[in-house]
Amino acid sequence: MTDSDLRSWKDKPFELLQELERRSRVAAVGADIPGGATDEWVGVAFRIGPHNLLAARDEVREVLPTPTTTRVPGAVFWIRGLANVRGQLLPLTDMHAFLDVEPSRATRTSRVLVVNHRQIPAGLIVDEVLGFRRYADSERAPLSEVSGHDYKAFVTGAFSRDGQVSPVIGLAALVESERFLQAAE
Repeated sequence: MTDSDLRSWKDKPFELLQELERRSRVAAVGADIPGGATDEWVGVAFRIGPHNLLAARDEVREVLPTPTTTRVPGAVFWIRGLANVRGQLLPLTDMHAFLDVEPSRATRTSRVLVVNHRQIPAGLIVDEVLGFRRYADSERAPLSEVSGHDYKAFVTGAFSRDGQVSPVIGLAALVESERFLQAAE
């Protein structure tokens, strides 16, 4: 059935909805076969300095513009402060400073990745969020292709597309790391 066939049902809205539901079920069944939608990895692409990185979609609760923060006395230099996000206090970490030892400058493209972790509230300030990225299993890259950077301890995988390797940062591993949890000077 084509789109023109669907137009012929414009006077039969209930039957049109039934047909759309049928088509969506057929498409969902196709997602379970090899080569279907389950053979892809979906993540959030972001940039810290010159590095393009990825985080698994299920490790990012939400993306926010950088909110106003209140500095925390005695905190390490990479803790930007606390922000009130819908009535909840969220500690914000400057990821550029955390990984590169040099604080970043807030720009209009700076964003906060809110980590989806049950016990550790964390907002990670990154230079830019580039959006969702989908990769096929065939685009997985060996970890040996990830060059040595300060974030390498948190790399859980990598994908390669058009000659560019994008490391996947494990946000849960990052916020559970000893260095991250030692936020006091």
